[in-house]
Amino acid sequence: MDYPRSLGGAAIGARLRRLADRIDGDVARIYAAAGLEFEQRWFGVLNQLALNGPATVGELAATLGITHASISQTRSSLEKAGLVQSQTDPDDARRRPMQLTRKGRQLVERLTPLWQMLEQAGLQIVAEVDGLIESLDRLDDVLSRQSLFERVIESAPELTTLGLERGRKTR
Repeated sequence: MDYPRSLGGAAIGARLRRLADRIDGDVARIYAAAGLEFEQRWFGVLNQLALNGPATVGELAATLGITHASISQTRSSLEKAGLVQSQTDPDDARRRPMQLTRKGRQLVERLTPLWQMLEQAGLQIVAEVDGLIESLDRLDDVLSRQSLFERVIESAPELTTLGLERGRKTR
């Protein structure tokens, strides 16, 4: 029996994590088979920098729709690998746009054909799963309108008295 599948809506997060783990695992195997040391979490940042040039953590977070903290962690990892560098903006010392290093540009050049193959494989999967992208878009829109947290609190306001108000324990 497939326990998460049997739970239906109660296991949406578990199902999505399982699918993401499977996809990320396969992609990691592909990079390894190609002899490339590359972390899948780097893709969005590297791809955006390659396509659009230097960008700040905040700009990348907004473009990719993920948290500032996640982009900051990715930046640190990419800097450690020597693939990006951050420089202070001469017009605004608070801004630290990151850009690809020479090593980063060379890696993107090596990865581009592989990314194209991954895109083709992704398109095959999308073709096999009728309405996949549209369903993901609808899920994203639904959760943007009202989060899972908001839905639970709305249906069970007594949870706020248990210290769950606004996602934090109260003192």
